[in-house]
Amino acid sequence: MQSKSFSVKTVVAIGIGAALFVVLARFGSIPSPIPNTNIQTNYAILALFAVLYGPLAGLLIGLIGHTVTDLISYGNPWFSWIIASGVFGLIVGLLARKLRIQKGQYSLIRIQDGEFGLKGIVLFNIIQIIANVLSWLVVAPVLDILIYAEPANKVFTQGVLATGANIATVAVLGTLIAIAYSKTRTKQGSLTREE
Repeated sequence: MQSKSFSVKTVVAIGIGAALFVVLARFGSIPSPIPNTNIQTNYAILALFAVLYGPLAGLLIGLIGHTVTDLISYGNPWFSWIIASGVFGLIVGLLARKLRIQKGQYSLIRIQDGEFGLKGIVLFNIIQIIANVLSWLVVAPVLDILIYAEPANKVFTQGVLATGANIATVAVLGTLIAIAYSKTRTKQGSLTREE
Protein backbone atom coordinates (compact mmCIF):
# COMPACT_ATOMS: atom_id res chain seq x y z
CA MET A 1 0.00 0.00 0.00
CA GLN A 2 2.83 2.40 0.85
CA SER A 3 4.51 2.10 -2.57
CA LYS A 4 1.19 2.66 -4.39
CA SER A 5 0.61 5.84 -2.36
CA PHE A 6 4.14 6.98 -3.18
CA SER A 7 3.66 6.35 -6.88
CA VAL A 8 0.40 8.32 -6.99
CA LYS A 9 2.12 11.18 -5.17
CA THR A 10 5.01 11.04 -7.64
CA VAL A 11 2.67 10.98 -10.67
CA VAL A 12 0.81 14.03 -9.34
CA ALA A 13 4.14 15.77 -8.67
CA ILE A 14 5.28 15.02 -12.23
CA GLY A 15 2.08 16.50 -13.66
CA ILE A 16 2.24 19.63 -11.52
CA GLY A 17 6.00 20.01 -12.04
CA ALA A 18 5.72 19.66 -15.82
CA ALA A 19 2.87 22.20 -15.91
CA LEU A 20 4.87 24.69 -13.82
CA PHE A 21 7.91 24.07 -16.03
CA VAL A 22 5.87 24.95 -19.15
CA VAL A 23 4.29 28.06 -17.62
CA LEU A 24 7.65 29.40 -16.40
CA ALA A 25 9.36 28.53 -19.69
CA ARG A 26 6.69 30.42 -21.64
CA PHE A 27 6.17 33.41 -19.38
CA GLY A 28 9.20 33.51 -17.07
CA SER A 29 12.06 33.40 -19.54
CA ILE A 30 14.28 36.35 -20.37
CA PRO A 31 15.71 36.71 -23.90
CA SER A 32 19.50 36.65 -24.22
CA PRO A 33 21.79 38.05 -26.92
CA ILE A 34 22.61 34.52 -28.11
CA PRO A 35 20.04 33.14 -30.61
CA ASN A 36 17.63 30.44 -29.39
CA THR A 37 18.97 30.69 -25.84
CA ASN A 38 16.96 32.31 -23.06
CA ILE A 39 17.54 32.81 -19.36
CA GLN A 40 15.10 30.30 -17.89
CA THR A 41 13.42 30.40 -14.47
CA ASN A 42 11.81 26.99 -14.90
CA TYR A 43 14.96 25.11 -13.88
CA ALA A 44 14.55 26.42 -10.32
CA ILE A 45 11.24 24.53 -10.08
CA LEU A 46 12.68 21.46 -11.79
CA ALA A 47 15.57 21.35 -9.29
CA LEU A 48 13.21 21.65 -6.31
CA PHE A 49 10.85 18.94 -7.60
CA ALA A 50 13.80 16.63 -8.32
CA VAL A 51 15.07 17.06 -4.75
CA LEU A 52 11.61 16.52 -3.25
CA TYR A 53 10.33 13.67 -5.46
CA GLY A 54 13.48 11.98 -6.74
CA PRO A 55 15.33 11.29 -9.97
CA LEU A 56 12.46 9.69 -11.91
CA ALA A 57 10.23 12.69 -11.25
CA GLY A 58 13.06 15.07 -12.17
CA LEU A 59 13.74 13.20 -15.41
CA LEU A 60 10.10 13.09 -16.48
CA ILE A 61 9.32 16.68 -15.50
CA GLY A 62 12.29 17.84 -17.57
CA LEU A 63 11.40 15.67 -20.58
CA ILE A 64 7.65 16.34 -20.57
CA GLY A 65 7.89 20.02 -19.64
CA HIS A 66 10.54 20.83 -22.24
CA THR A 67 8.75 18.85 -24.98
CA VAL A 68 5.44 20.64 -24.37
CA THR A 69 7.23 24.01 -24.22
CA ASP A 70 8.95 23.36 -27.56
CA LEU A 71 5.71 22.24 -29.19
CA ILE A 72 3.86 25.34 -27.97
CA SER A 73 6.69 27.79 -28.69
CA TYR A 74 8.30 26.46 -31.87
CA GLY A 75 5.94 23.83 -33.26
CA ASN A 76 8.49 21.03 -33.06
CA PRO A 77 10.66 19.54 -30.30
CA TRP A 78 14.42 20.11 -30.13
CA PHE A 79 15.44 16.73 -28.74
CA SER A 80 19.00 17.51 -27.69
CA TRP A 81 17.87 20.18 -25.22
CA ILE A 82 14.83 18.16 -24.16
CA ILE A 83 17.15 15.30 -23.21
CA ALA A 84 19.47 17.76 -21.42
CA SER A 85 16.51 19.04 -19.35
CA GLY A 86 15.64 15.48 -18.38
CA VAL A 87 19.28 14.76 -17.53
CA PHE A 88 19.37 17.87 -15.32
CA GLY A 89 16.34 16.68 -13.33
CA LEU A 90 17.72 13.14 -13.15
CA ILE A 91 21.16 14.23 -11.86
CA VAL A 92 19.70 16.60 -9.25
CA GLY A 93 17.34 13.88 -8.03
CA LEU A 94 20.06 11.21 -7.96
CA LEU A 95 22.61 13.32 -6.11
CA ALA A 96 20.03 14.58 -3.58
CA ARG A 97 18.79 11.02 -2.99
CA LYS A 98 22.35 9.72 -2.63
CA LEU A 99 23.02 12.32 0.05
CA ARG A 100 19.82 11.36 1.90
CA ILE A 101 20.65 7.64 1.78
CA GLN A 102 24.26 8.13 2.91
CA LYS A 103 23.35 10.47 5.74
CA GLY A 104 20.15 8.64 6.73
CA GLN A 105 17.99 10.67 9.05
CA TYR A 106 20.81 13.20 9.40
CA SER A 107 20.59 14.28 5.76
CA LEU A 108 21.58 17.89 5.21
CA ILE A 109 19.01 18.44 2.45
CA ARG A 110 15.76 18.08 4.38
CA ILE A 111 13.52 20.57 2.64
CA GLN A 112 10.51 18.26 2.97
CA ASP A 113 11.13 17.99 6.74
CA GLY A 114 11.02 21.74 7.26
CA GLU A 115 14.78 22.06 7.60
CA PHE A 116 16.91 23.84 5.01
CA GLY A 117 19.83 25.59 6.65
CA LEU A 118 23.12 26.88 5.34
CA LYS A 119 24.65 23.41 4.80
CA GLY A 120 21.54 22.29 2.91
CA ILE A 121 21.61 25.42 0.76
CA VAL A 122 25.29 24.87 -0.06
CA LEU A 123 24.73 21.19 -0.95
CA PHE A 124 21.64 22.02 -3.01
CA ASN A 125 23.69 24.50 -5.01
CA ILE A 126 26.67 22.18 -5.44
CA ILE A 127 24.26 19.56 -6.80
CA GLN A 128 22.57 21.98 -9.20
CA ILE A 129 25.93 23.31 -10.44
CA ILE A 130 27.14 19.77 -11.22
CA ALA A 131 23.84 18.97 -12.97
CA ASN A 132 23.86 22.21 -14.98
CA VAL A 133 27.46 21.76 -16.12
CA LEU A 134 26.86 18.16 -17.24
CA SER A 135 23.53 18.95 -18.91
CA TRP A 136 24.36 22.18 -20.73
CA LEU A 137 28.11 21.96 -21.33
CA VAL A 138 28.19 18.26 -22.23
CA VAL A 139 24.82 16.66 -23.08
CA ALA A 140 23.09 19.48 -25.01
CA PRO A 141 26.04 20.56 -27.20
CA VAL A 142 27.19 17.02 -27.96
CA LEU A 143 23.67 15.95 -28.91
CA ASP A 144 23.22 19.13 -30.99
CA ILE A 145 26.31 18.11 -32.96
CA LEU A 146 25.34 14.43 -33.23
CA ILE A 147 21.60 14.81 -33.97
CA TYR A 148 21.41 18.13 -35.83
CA ALA A 149 24.96 18.56 -37.17
CA GLU A 150 25.12 22.00 -35.57
CA PRO A 151 28.48 23.84 -35.58
CA ALA A 152 30.46 23.14 -32.41
CA ASN A 153 31.33 26.78 -31.71
CA LYS A 154 27.64 27.78 -31.82
CA VAL A 155 26.34 25.01 -29.56
CA PHE A 156 29.12 25.33 -26.99
CA THR A 157 28.54 29.11 -26.86
CA GLN A 158 24.85 28.43 -26.24
CA GLY A 159 25.84 25.80 -23.66
CA VAL A 160 28.07 28.23 -21.77
CA LEU A 161 25.30 30.84 -21.58
CA ALA A 162 22.67 28.26 -20.60
CA THR A 163 24.96 26.84 -17.90
CA GLY A 164 25.74 30.21 -16.37
CA ALA A 165 22.16 31.47 -16.55
CA ASN A 166 20.67 28.26 -15.15
CA ILE A 167 23.20 28.11 -12.32
CA ALA A 168 22.37 31.71 -11.39
CA THR A 169 18.58 31.31 -11.58
CA VAL A 170 18.56 28.05 -9.61
CA ALA A 171 21.00 29.51 -7.06
CA VAL A 172 18.81 32.57 -6.46
CA LEU A 173 15.24 31.59 -7.32
CA GLY A 174 15.56 27.87 -6.56
CA THR A 175 17.14 28.52 -3.18
CA LEU A 176 14.49 31.10 -2.26
CA ILE A 177 11.66 28.78 -3.31
CA ALA A 178 13.23 25.87 -1.39
CA ILE A 179 13.60 28.02 1.74
CA ALA A 180 10.00 29.22 1.44
CA TYR A 181 8.73 25.67 0.88
CA SER A 182 10.71 24.31 3.84
CA LYS A 183 9.10 26.94 6.08
CA THR A 184 5.64 25.57 5.18
CA ARG A 185 6.62 22.10 6.41
CA THR A 186 6.41 21.02 10.04
CA LYS A 187 9.85 20.29 11.45
CA GLN A 188 10.31 16.70 12.48
CA GLY A 189 9.96 16.33 16.23
CA SER A 190 8.54 19.84 16.69
CA LEU A 191 5.09 18.62 17.72
CA THR A 192 4.57 17.32 21.23
CA ARG A 193 1.77 15.14 22.41
CA GLU A 194 -0.40 16.45 25.21
CA GLU A 195 -1.44 13.96 27.84
